[in-house]
Amino acid sequence: MLRPSLLERERKSGAIRHRSFRQSPKDQAGFAASASLAGRPHLQRLVLAVLDTEGPILGLWCRIPLSQQQALTMTEDKTTHFGYKQVPVGEKGGLVRSVFDSVASRYDLMNDLMSFGIHRLWKRYTVELAGVRGGQRVLDLAGGTGDLAARFAGIVGSEGEVVLTDINAAMLARGRDRLIDEGIAGNVHFAQVDAERQPFPTDHFDCVTIGFGLRNVTHKQRALEEMFRVLRPGGRALVLEFSHPTSKPLSKAYDLYSFTVLPILGRLVADDSTSYRYLAESIRMHPDQDTLRAMMEQVGFERCTYFNVTGGIVAIHRGYKL
Repeated sequence: MLRPSLLERERKSGAIRHRSFRQSPKDQAGFAASASLAGRPHLQRLVLAVLDTEGPILGLWCRIPLSQQQALTMTEDKTTHFGYKQVPVGEKGGLVRSVFDSVASRYDLMNDLMSFGIHRLWKRYTVELAGVRGGQRVLDLAGGTGDLAARFAGIVGSEGEVVLTDINAAMLARGRDRLIDEGIAGNVHFAQVDAERQPFPTDHFDCVTIGFGLRNVTHKQRALEEMFRVLRPGGRALVLEFSHPTSKPLSKAYDLYSFTVLPILGRLVADDSTSYRYLAESIRMHPDQDTLRAMMEQVGFERCTYFNVTGGIVAIHRGYKL
């Protein structure tokens, strides 16, 4: 927990105000994350507000170090994949964090270069498939620099809310600063959240999205279960993710591009070829379209379907909580 002197500096430097995500009686005690900005975009730390079982804020500010977040997600499994490598389960979170710490400053530029700008169309299509309306609540997991959150904020309007989350503080800070610089504020809140242990109440959001983040999650099924839990009945979840091309010629060309061009781009633009080699490997280790749909159905989603875009290089999965 932050000492009073540190807390005061945090609050003064960022003009932080906290916001309570109230829990229903059936929810267990948990951590509700909130780092809404009231003014200056100079917040250096993201903080979590502790809730008790009844829901009201206790006024205590704390941070969960990433090492503790990793410990919370430990299971009896001993290893998991990090790209093509097998690593201890408890280490994957830190390795993924190091990747995004390295690329955060050039993340948006690299997205434009790697996809030739097409990623903007993929995200626009995802927002259209979400069918969000004014006044609704949207949770954007692994939201990074805020592309999806920015679009949703304009749709839900002043009566709705968008919660932009990411487990990586560097990525979340860039997303927060970017949205503030673009004048997107008031209905957007920011929280550093592990997708496998979401601090939000059950049956709270109308829509949950995760864009290009699920493949980095250690326990994907657990993240899907949490997405299902926080959705209201009638709500929908969308997973935008790199997937598996639907034709062999495209697949071969994509492999060649991924394992030769991407690392070179990473070295030239971000001074980091290793992280972009991991990107290519992590895509190949991600479940294919039918497998991911089955995983969503297994946790309770209904009417699950997917939409291949750019020949299956990317797929958008959608499921409903009915």
